[in-house]
Amino acid sequence: MSRIPDLSTTAWRKSSYSDGGDNNCLEVADGFAGLVPVRDSKVPTGPALLVTAPAWTDFVAFVTGH
Repeated sequence: MSRIPDLSTTAWRKSSYSDGGDNNCLEVADGFAGLVPVRDSKVPTGPALLVTAPAWTDFVAFVTGH
């Protein structure tokens, strides 16, 4: 059985590649073993995606070209 983590008190952070705008990037949260919660900064009260840590690592490597 899978458990959905409680994200209600999560500290979200934007990418260091963000231009600093409030409405144009993804936010991620740290501290969830094996998972990376991801949400749209334009809709902070909206749903979050739960991505496995290996999939997130692959995604970041792809978009940064590393």
